[in-house]
Amino acid sequence: MTSILTIVGARPQFIKAFAVSKELQSTHNETIVHTGQHYDEELSDVFFEELGIPEPDYNLDIGSDSHGRQTAAMLEGIEEIIETEEPDIVLLYGDTNSTLAGAIAASKIDPVVAHVEAGLRSYNREMPEEINRVLTDHASDLLFPPSESAADTLEQEGITEGVHVVGDVMYDAILWARDVAETESDVLERVGIEEGDFILSTVHRAGNTDDPDRLESIVDALSNAPFPVVLPVHPRTENRLREYGMWERATSELEVIDPVGYLDFVRLIDASERVATDSGGVQKEAFYLDTPCVTMRDETEWIETMESGWNVLVGADREQIEKELRVNRYLEEKPTPYGDGTAAEAIVAVLTEYIGEKRMEAVEDA
Repeated sequence: MTSILTIVGARPQFIKAFAVSKELQSTHNETIVHTGQHYDEELSDVFFEELGIPEPDYNLDIGSDSHGRQTAAMLEGIEEIIETEEPDIVLLYGDTNSTLAGAIAASKIDPVVAHVEAGLRSYNREMPEEINRVLTDHASDLLFPPSESAADTLEQEGITEGVHVVGDVMYDAILWARDVAETESDVLERVGIEEGDFILSTVHRAGNTDDPDRLESIVDALSNAPFPVVLPVHPRTENRLREYGMWERATSELEVIDPVGYLDFVRLIDASERVATDSGGVQKEAFYLDTPCVTMRDETEWIETMESGWNVLVGADREQIEKELRVNRYLEEKPTPYGDGTAAEAIVAVLTEYIGEKRMEAVEDA
């Protein structure tokens, strides 16, 4: 049985790992490492519980710190676990510091390094996530891009071996979550909103939260939206709103709520009139749930959502945000660039075949 070490550290990774772990459970031995990168351990536990992911076998409890210190602490902890567990494969997701630390640690020892969500690029090297993506891809043996364009990006960077276009595992997860959330989530009642009569917003990227001019522009635009705006507030965002003297206005003009679990969040996306976000994952989730998206960033890794018209980039420009929150978009039939919701199955099949071939080679060389 193949031994797989899965490394996660932030909420989007829990969701991605959920889909793959379901496929792994019956045929492989999976060990889960939670780096503790996420800002709210209690909320992390909610995600594990909701998604039915087994409790992590290891929790490094790293917490927040500078990128260098955080990554270094993860690297040390992950290296020790790899040496103890001796996995066949180290499985990584996305673009966090946890991902990069896992890639570096594994690539310097022995296991196969596999990267889910490979080949994505914003082409903005000022984003720490961009550096993490690039370095992880170049350290990986198996790469799972979610789309053909992501695979093309890898080829342009000279990465052609071990590349398998499988689709997006978040699509797998959200198909399950949408049906469950519709019957089990009561978040609309708790918040006091009606389906189709509100805008859901998330703001958490440092490029927006740590720049008072950009953050003020976003708050101004959301305050002038044509529907009530529900804002599950990220701790970083709350801290900056208070620091810049915007908290009182935000809480009076917007429906500011605490962060919610995955099922509640999926229900909010599905029920909203449209989404305004600076999150990469939320762009995709809105796309999958047929909810138009306004992305408050200057670039996106998910270019297919833009090309189809379901997503539009507005940066932190107040006028552009307000315009796109009001305009009636006449959207054509949505394409399916990220697969058909069976990415996890395809990933596990590749992992199984790859390790089988390696073992056969080892026997022949013995």
